[in-house]
Amino acid sequence: MKRIIPVIIVSILAFACNSTSNFVQISTNYGDIVIELYDETPLHRDNFQKLVKEGFYDDLLFHRVIKEFMIQGGDPESKDAEAGARLGNGGPGYRVPAEFAKSDRCYHKKGALAAAREGDQTNPERLSSGSQFYIVVGRQFQKGELNQMERNKVNQARQRYFNLEALEMMDSIEALRAQGKNHEINQLQQELLAKVDAKIENERGLYYMTEEQKTTYVEQGGTPHLDGAYTVFGQVISGMEVIERISNTETDRSDRPVKDVVMKMKFVKRP
Repeated sequence: MKRIIPVIIVSILAFACNSTSNFVQISTNYGDIVIELYDETPLHRDNFQKLVKEGFYDDLLFHRVIKEFMIQGGDPESKDAEAGARLGNGGPGYRVPAEFAKSDRCYHKKGALAAAREGDQTNPERLSSGSQFYIVVGRQFQKGELNQMERNKVNQARQRYFNLEALEMMDSIEALRAQGKNHEINQLQQELLAKVDAKIENERGLYYMTEEQKTTYVEQGGTPHLDGAYTVFGQVISGMEVIERISNTETDRSDRPVKDVVMKMKFVKRP
């Protein structure tokens, strides 16, 4: 999402403890939400479990809420924050490597749990915030919208990868241009495009939706434009009505709820 300042990058090692669970209850003044953490994204799963066990999230706020989009929390600076204070820059002092799991369930359908992060310009590796997360509310889409979204993603990815590849070969390209070897430059360009297309095909799941995913976005809704850009590491399994209520609450110009939405978390058994 946005307003996450750069912090120190560290590797999150596997974290195991007897009292953890893949199921976490988020209690709020609007009701309870239960989420399941995905094993397909172990770095995010283990980090979230670690923070829950430490009580890191207790008394923090859902500080950013946008109707038909998402609710976001996990900023430690939100604890006891004054009314109207701008939030969203806090974290635990590290970031988590992106995990774009090759799993059909790790996408931004309604109720998906995902990691917030800085934007691509300051965070090209798409590293996740160490603590801030969001839960998808989203909206329903038409099939045509989803197909166009796929095309846009592929085109943007092709341009991004081509620019990166060309940047690495800029000295060679400039040397050929100085010698007037336009045929060689064109040949090199075609080679780069082929390399880019092969990379996109290898990462197909980041840019293309399965038919099942499209059906879910049409029937249930979500935020498909975020797929392949933000790490999805869990899913709401109960309490979606609570999230809907939070998403409809009154907010200020910074998208912060006028009435604080306070959270507490604990591990629960599989429902």
